Amino acid sequence: MYRCENQEDPVNIFQMNEQLRQAQLELLSAHCATHQLRLRYSNEKVARYAERDVLRKSAQAATALSEYYSAIQNQIPAEPTPPATPPLVTEEQVRQGVQWVSSYLQEQRRHYAQLAQPIPARLKATLWPYFAPELLDQIRMVELKGARVPTPAFYAEARAMGFDSLPQVTHMDSVTFVDVVVFNETCSERALFHALVHAVQFHVLGLERYAELFVRSFVNTKFHFSVPLEAHAFSLESKFLRPASAERFSVEEQVRLWVDQRRY
Repeated sequence: MYRCENQEDPVNIFQMNEQLRQAQLELLSAHCATHQLRLRYSNEKVARYAERDVLRKSAQAATALSEYYSAIQNQIPAEPTPPATPPLVTEEQVRQGVQWVSSYLQEQRRHYAQLAQPIPARLKATLWPYFAPELLDQIRMVELKGARVPTPAFYAEARAMGFDSLPQVTHMDSVTFVDVVVFNETCSERALFHALVHAVQFHVLGLERYAELFVRSFVNTKFHFSVPLEAHAFSLESKFLRPASAERFSVEEQVRLWVDQRRY
């Protein structure tokens, strides 16, 4: 939580952070789309065959955003020196990581399922154009209200391998344990939509495949938000939140499309 100084207007600070979060979602969506473009086409190919006007405007927008955020970043108070680059991860360690994540998800699902309740009807009415009614009926949710999902026990061993940028589950709005969604504090429509995207990913991929894709992508990117499973959830969340868009879309169709295109 941020702390407002006396001379600042708390309402303005709150609104600023809300707008920053929305901008972050849009940037994550653009980053995800650009990453897929970079994987499929070389710089030379894009420069030679891309529509000139589209490419020029994209480059100008990226440059302007870079200059804006770089200027702000230069004013952020200094943080501790980042840890050294972690050593190369072996295939055995990757498989161990997949087992950790898979077991953790199953254990937490069993634990929170005892406390969970169905999604309220008012939220189902908002979300049904995006999710199958069967999924919405199946999902259970828990609002911790004053508590937080604890840090996974296996994190200590993972950090011993050199990974210090593990997802901070205690600071997330929600965590999806297969078909049980747990909210740190209370549920919001935006957080529920994001959590349900992950529920659809579990439904389509299965628990073991989801865990494997997450771990292997995290090993490659070293950053939670860059994992395609997470980036896609943010991208669809951003699309859902756009006030000017009346478009309705099937999250399951979008997830299956990414699976077919091997984008996860």
